[in-house]
Amino acid sequence: MRAALFLLFSMIVMILSAGCNSENVSEKNSENIFYVAKDDNGREITLAQKPQRIVVTSASFLEPLHAVGGEVVGRPTSKNKLPDFAKDAADIGTVYQIDTEKLLACQPDLVIINKGMNEKLSDILDENKIPFLVLNMKSYDDVTKNIFTFGEITEQPELAVDIIESMDFKIQNVVRKIPPELKRVAILHGTAQGLSVQLDNSIAGNVLQILGWQNVASGMKATKDDGDTAPYSLETLVEQNPEIIFVTSMGNLDEIKANIEKMISENPAWQTIPAIQDGKIYYLPQDLFLLSPGIHYPDAVKYMASLIYPEIKF
Repeated sequence: MRAALFLLFSMIVMILSAGCNSENVSEKNSENIFYVAKDDNGREITLAQKPQRIVVTSASFLEPLHAVGGEVVGRPTSKNKLPDFAKDAADIGTVYQIDTEKLLACQPDLVIINKGMNEKLSDILDENKIPFLVLNMKSYDDVTKNIFTFGEITEQPELAVDIIESMDFKIQNVVRKIPPELKRVAILHGTAQGLSVQLDNSIAGNVLQILGWQNVASGMKATKDDGDTAPYSLETLVEQNPEIIFVTSMGNLDEIKANIEKMISENPAWQTIPAIQDGKIYYLPQDLFLLSPGIHYPDAVKYMASLIYPEIKF
């Protein structure tokens, strides 16, 4: 049943991507119009011609755009390793503090903005009559829709469809191999300031949904609007009774792991949780679960499944 539902979901995504009723709408071949799209803030933008100078405000957009033949002239600084194809692009500052002068110096004809992080650039881009798209890159649905949009922008829609179909196949290959067991999972997010709980709209939460597992924090109120975390409470975690705990982190993983292990050893309440009793607490890599995995979403699904079912060859 789970495999059939996932296949149906994949088919729906492909139909929506190809049709005119998706969130990203393409209208090509109209007079003086190359592309018309609606972004994730509900804005409609019109491109008169194919963009030649694209700037992205998040490194998460680089690989999906490049996969369909797109090149960038500007991108943010990244603490993680930049792909070789993006190293020569102009550095426009950190993702949290984009340098507007450097961005404008790139003379972009399209800017792709990370939703929830860089909307403050909207006014200056409007003032300079620079078109921009505000896009989410968290869920698998976000990624596939964006790949299709990028394929339209680069005039490679068939290649975009091929990439999406390949990703669907790889994910389904993992899903169909795992037992149809409902796993009760908690996702903790560790920072230097402490712990929070990740919700369904986080990357790890979305991977849980793909695998057919239950996020015990599902339905909890987010810390802020459109946020993907909720406040952490050990008392609540004990009540939720997870059999598996995943941990994502921002900062030094070794330090966060040491802090969590110290909390577990000092508070007996942790020992009442099945996940702790069975030693099923796992730390997830930042490049797949904190930053958007983009075209590597199948790797994130495979990684999480392999932690729980190491005996299965995916």
